[in-house]
Amino acid sequence: MKRKEVLSRREFLQLSASVGMVAALGRFNSTKAAAAIRGAAPVQDYKALVCLFMFGGNDGHNMVVPLGGPQYSAYTAARGAIAMPTNQLLSINDPVQGQFALHYGLPEVQALYNQGQAAVVSNVGVLVRPTSFQDFQANNQLPTNLRSHADQVVLMQTGFPNASGSTGWGGRAADAMAPSNTSATFPVSVSVSGSAIFCSGVTVQPASLQPGNFLDQDAMSIYPPEAAAARALAQQQIIAPNGGNSIIQAANSVTAAALKLNPILKGTTGAPSFKTAFPQTTLGSQLFAIANLISLRSQLGVGRQVFFCSLGGFDTHAGESFQQWDLLQQLSQAVSAFYNATVEMGVSSDVTTFTMSDFGRTLQPSGSGSDHGWGNHHLVIGGAVNGGRIYGKFPLMTNYANFNSTNDDYADNRGVMLPNSALSQYGATLARWFGATDPQLDAVFPTLANFPVRDLGFMQ
Repeated sequence: MKRKEVLSRREFLQLSASVGMVAALGRFNSTKAAAAIRGAAPVQDYKALVCLFMFGGNDGHNMVVPLGGPQYSAYTAARGAIAMPTNQLLSINDPVQGQFALHYGLPEVQALYNQGQAAVVSNVGVLVRPTSFQDFQANNQLPTNLRSHADQVVLMQTGFPNASGSTGWGGRAADAMAPSNTSATFPVSVSVSGSAIFCSGVTVQPASLQPGNFLDQDAMSIYPPEAAAARALAQQQIIAPNGGNSIIQAANSVTAAALKLNPILKGTTGAPSFKTAFPQTTLGSQLFAIANLISLRSQLGVGRQVFFCSLGGFDTHAGESFQQWDLLQQLSQAVSAFYNATVEMGVSSDVTTFTMSDFGRTLQPSGSGSDHGWGNHHLVIGGAVNGGRIYGKFPLMTNYANFNSTNDDYADNRGVMLPNSALSQYGATLARWFGATDPQLDAVFPTLANFPVRDLGFMQ
């Protein structure tokens, strides 16, 4: 009887990751050729953007807490049972806005902040243009489907607040930096957390890579070695001829590219070992994989890279106290190890890690959790960050306690933050550091021209 072959879940995920990586490679040469046609000379420096997406909608209200007397009192009154007590807060200071604190799950981030390698960007959200409380009440040029997980995840990654899109702002930033990658032999936009529209550009195609998957071909691991060599030679002979069929040739090109990529990926196992141990968590594994790829930057000929990693579980409608602590400590340990690895590689000022999330959450609790909001606070980490600062206008808790239509800190009486800084401003600040020019920034973020401030100042 013929044996029925069944893929395990692990095998299926590895296969899916391989297909994503190989598909990107099949289109990679066209990207490289397009840059060469433009006649751009490769830039000799290196920079990488690492997006850490917090899926579910992280509660920024408990991640960054104001400690000023009346502000903290108003915070505890509004948050009720989910308010963070002072013995669970890690003090940080902003030279302009005063005393704040980070959630006690973030001690490593606190250390980076106090050392000047991390900053907080407060009250960021998708916006079409500067938006007031009256605009919100009148539904005047608001982003599409606010507070919907599915929609806001896409908007945050595409950078299009009121339109659909098939590309992400990370991929478009990589498009803008094509002259830096004319010698690249590896995809310049990589997700280590499944498919991510953030990494898709107009010409740059993303690669989806599962940490630890090197695109090995099991069918080539046969005995004796002579048989394996003969099989490999036969494969090369099959994919080499060009019979004029464009579909077959495209498939053969993908296979050929994958064969070239396999030893490069396997080479990451021989990358320099890091003194700092990465945590054995999902996010730790993702950032370890990114660090290994960065260590091969010279070998791969890349000048600019975009990476995407993620951590899920932030949709804390209930049980928030433990759940957010558990997730934030994973984040803190992983990003700290990653930063230390960039220091060891001598690229700490060339690699910037930043957070994004679906949206923020309501200041007012919902039982033991909180509900979907809008604006949110984010972390930016790296040697090129103007750290030890809180950027943007942090919403006053006392304005929520005296909520009325004359203040623009909150969109409603549940404590949904009305964003003071737009995603386009947040992203443009990062993309400018990445090397994009002003005209390129307008192409990456079509609504950026609606905002008087284009650079929020948190990057050197």
